[in-house]
Amino acid sequence: MRTRAALDAATVEALLTAAAAAPSIHNTQPWRFRLDPDSQVLEVRSAPERSLLPLTDPMRRAQYLSVGAAVFNLRLAAVRLGWRPEVRLLPAPHDPGLLASVRLTRPLGAVDQPSDPALYEAIALRHTSRMPFTGRPVPDPVVIQMINAARAEGAHLDVPDIPGTRRLLRLTQAAEARNAVHADRAAEVRAWITAPGTDASYGIPVTALGPQDASGRMPVRDFTGAWPAPRLPALRFERHAQVALLWTAHERPQDWLGAGQALEHVLLTATLRGVRTSMLHQAMEWPDLRAAMAGSRRRRCPQLLIRFGYGPSGRSTPRATP
Repeated sequence: MRTRAALDAATVEALLTAAAAAPSIHNTQPWRFRLDPDSQVLEVRSAPERSLLPLTDPMRRAQYLSVGAAVFNLRLAAVRLGWRPEVRLLPAPHDPGLLASVRLTRPLGAVDQPSDPALYEAIALRHTSRMPFTGRPVPDPVVIQMINAARAEGAHLDVPDIPGTRRLLRLTQAAEARNAVHADRAAEVRAWITAPGTDASYGIPVTALGPQDASGRMPVRDFTGAWPAPRLPALRFERHAQVALLWTAHERPQDWLGAGQALEHVLLTATLRGVRTSMLHQAMEWPDLRAAMAGSRRRRCPQLLIRFGYGPSGRSTPRATP
C-alpha cells in the first residue's frame, strides 16, 4: 500500500513563499494560510485587518482576485515540488473566511502538469512596472498565449483595437479624476504607501511608484496626491498603449477567485516572454464606469484592465513572512 508522504518544513515554506509573491491590490496581501498536517490541506483565508478598503473595494472583489492569484502560485509550486494540488474554492459555506482549500496528494499525473512548467520560475521575476513602455507592439503569438492563459482558468481576456483601447483608457482616466477629488478615497489609498526607510511588510514603497504621464494620456494612478513624498519627474508614456480587459461571464465570489487565478496565469505568461505589466484598476472601483468597461456586451463582468508592453522591470515590493 502506498503511504502518503508528509510535508516537511522546507516544502511548506516554498509553497507559502510562492503564494505570498502573488500580486494584490495595493500590496495588502489579504490572505492567511493554515496547514492541517493530518489531512495535508492548506487553507487560504481572508485577513480582515488587511482587507479594509471600504471605498475602493466595498464588495471585496479585488481581495478575492488577490487571493485567487495566490492560489494559482500555490498550484504551480505544489506541482513543481511533486505534489498534486486539489483546489476547492469557497469549500465551507458556513465559514465565509475560508476562501479556498488546497489538498496536496501524490503522485502527480500528466494531467496535473502545467502547460508551461517554466511559469513557476516567473513567480520571482514578476513585478508591476509603473514606468513608460517603449511602444513596441507585443507580437500576436505572445498575446494569444496570454489570452489562452486566461481561458485555461475559465476567464476571458479581450485585447481591443486602437479605438477600443482609447475608450477603456478614457474610462480609467475618468475614474482617476474622481479619485483625485475624493478626499476619503485618496486617504484610503495613501494608507498603503510606505515612506522610505519604513520597515513594512505590506503596502507599496514610495520607491516602487512610477511617474505621471507628461502628456496626460496614460491614466497612471496617483497614489500620493498632495502627500509630501518624493516624486519622479513626469515622463512621456507610450503613445499607443496595449491593454487587455480581464472579464468573467458571472459575478460571484467564486468567479472573482477564478479571475484571480487567470490574472496570475496571464501575468506569469507575459513575464516569461519578457513582457512587462501593470494593473489599471481605477474604473473597477466605480460601478457605473465598471459597467461601461463592458461595452455593449451585457454578460461581460469586467474584473481588471491590464497594461502590457516592453520596458523596464518594476521594483519589488515587500512581502510578509507567511
